Amino acid sequence: MGLALSVLAAAYALWKAYSVLSAWYFRTRLYYYPASPVSVTVKDTGGKVYSESLRTFVETRCPSLFREFRPVWWLFSGHQQTGYSVIGDFTKIDKVEYERTLLRTLDGGTIGLDFTPPESKEKLPDETPIVVVMHGLTGGSYESYVRAVLAPVCTPKGQGGLGYRATVVNFRGCAGIPITSPQLYSAGHTEDIRVAVYHITKRYPRALLLGLGFSLGANVLTRYLAEEGENSRLSSACVLACPWDLLKNSEALEGGWFHRTVYSSALGSNLQGIVKRHADSLSKFKDHPVGQAVAPCVALKSPTMEMFDNTFNRIAGGSMPPFPFPDAQAYYVWASSHHVLPRVRVPFLALNSEDDPIVQVLPIEAGGNEYVVFAVTKKGGHLGWFEAGKRRWFTKPVMEWLKAVGEDMVVGNRDGKPIYEVDGFLKEEGRDDIGCMEIERGRRVVDVEAQDGVLSGL
Repeated sequence: MGLALSVLAAAYALWKAYSVLSAWYFRTRLYYYPASPVSVTVKDTGGKVYSESLRTFVETRCPSLFREFRPVWWLFSGHQQTGYSVIGDFTKIDKVEYERTLLRTLDGGTIGLDFTPPESKEKLPDETPIVVVMHGLTGGSYESYVRAVLAPVCTPKGQGGLGYRATVVNFRGCAGIPITSPQLYSAGHTEDIRVAVYHITKRYPRALLLGLGFSLGANVLTRYLAEEGENSRLSSACVLACPWDLLKNSEALEGGWFHRTVYSSALGSNLQGIVKRHADSLSKFKDHPVGQAVAPCVALKSPTMEMFDNTFNRIAGGSMPPFPFPDAQAYYVWASSHHVLPRVRVPFLALNSEDDPIVQVLPIEAGGNEYVVFAVTKKGGHLGWFEAGKRRWFTKPVMEWLKAVGEDMVVGNRDGKPIYEVDGFLKEEGRDDIGCMEIERGRRVVDVEAQDGVLSGL
């Protein structure tokens, strides 16, 4: 009897030690807190207004961020987490219904804004916070990682959600958006989100705008905020799996056979799939460099991302100038967001994973920016973070962040520079070269599956 009790006691002690060590191993690491974090103005439930540091703001309002992320046992590596994000079936969970608005940009392009909940279905107060979402490389509003956040965030408060409104900015050519000009999109081109925000601001002038970006969309969002600085109409941002230093991460992807063959080829083929889908539309611009780049792009065999960018995106990924670039490397240097991160001037939460096979270089020092909190999990892959079942761990901390910045934080004037209308186009004072015009509103979008020929989840 005594021996049995001793064995049980020893087993219990080992289990306790394992629990402590594994909790330490899987904890989220707040790699960067500014030495002198910015103070934010907040209000309590009684309406009292006071100031506190960004660190205190995050620690008291985002408790899930400080708890461990322990991946489901059968997705224990970053490769598996990333792969499951692509091949998993998420069509029966986190369903979100959108209402689409199409905008015509001043250069003749088309971008699509998917709003949820649909106005025709549910009327929300004008001051309801709006989450402005930028999706990943070739995704759209249908992506499971987008819906994993928007489904609970846009659920009414009485049903356990935040009761917010959200808008997904679908890039040109993605998620069923037509291509109507000789231009695609890229990790560095910010003009489309800029004019989208013009429209959202004009449409909902009393609403607080909260930025949320995934992967490539996170890079675009970071660059936008850095360019806008104090004039940003977005009052905060959260970015997940941002690729940051595109040149170094490209070198890491292309430098090894496995990463080049599996990941870089998947990303490159996805981008090529977008061009193939819209080849007829793009080829109409036969006298334009973009139109002339279509045939060489389509002819590529299983292109890596660098091959695609060298052939097409360095030419078509944005306005001229700065496009075209002499090669993909020059485009990567220009489009990276790590070097502009110090210029962001809104509360900013970045979340990455150490075992992300696509993003392997992280600027965890954040350029010393007092507005930035940089969190890194041990596991999670690229846009995975799967716990038990098909649920993503990041849903809870992101939801807590959005609630904190949308309800507890007191935001000053975020009107930006004046917006005015010229010949039907919304423009901003001092920016005559860009603008947008609404050309369609009200079409329901309920798809939860990726486009044909394009892998989801990246």
